Amino acid sequence: MQKEIIISGFGGQGVLFAGQVIAYAAMDTGKQVTWIPSYGPEMRGGTANCTVVIADHEIGSPLVKNPPLVIALNLPSFDKYEPMMQAGGTLIVNQSMVDRGAKRDDVHVIMVPCNEIAEEIGDKKLVNMVAVGALLSAVSEVTLKDIEKALEGHLPARHKHLLPKNYEALKRGYEYAQREWDKVPA
Repeated sequence: MQKEIIISGFGGQGVLFAGQVIAYAAMDTGKQVTWIPSYGPEMRGGTANCTVVIADHEIGSPLVKNPPLVIALNLPSFDKYEPMMQAGGTLIVNQSMVDRGAKRDDVHVIMVPCNEIAEEIGDKKLVNMVAVGALLSAVSEVTLKDIEKALEGHLPARHKHLLPKNYEALKRGYEYAQREWDKVPA
């Protein structure tokens, strides 16, 4: 088993942290993991993405050309990664920041209003955790509980008070995406 994930958005959306949490969750359950961050010189407001590879064997290369799993938190990320995806892959899109539908019909596109869900929870910085929760609807190797444990174990002490809202964001994103999967014809 090997899962390749790209998470992309603009600086300040928590793209790199989202990837770290997924990587920690996989690592904490005994899987092999790579995490590679990439961001523009502006960081906040510039482009940011990261690649996470999870495997049950040694990972030969951390580079991903045609990802099967993508989180696109803004339109430039959607535009960049949709054409690169593997056929049959899953693309989680922050519908709050994207004003068009998918151009491809050979990938599963799940549009999630991440910003709105985060704001309903009471913290607009939770967009990344809403998206991670949605991604977990397509990834069986890492569960919501695994991500919650990773957050608890790796979140700095000064941010521990944010755990309940992070858990809520994960759950809401997962449930939203799961409802979208339920609409897909069998």
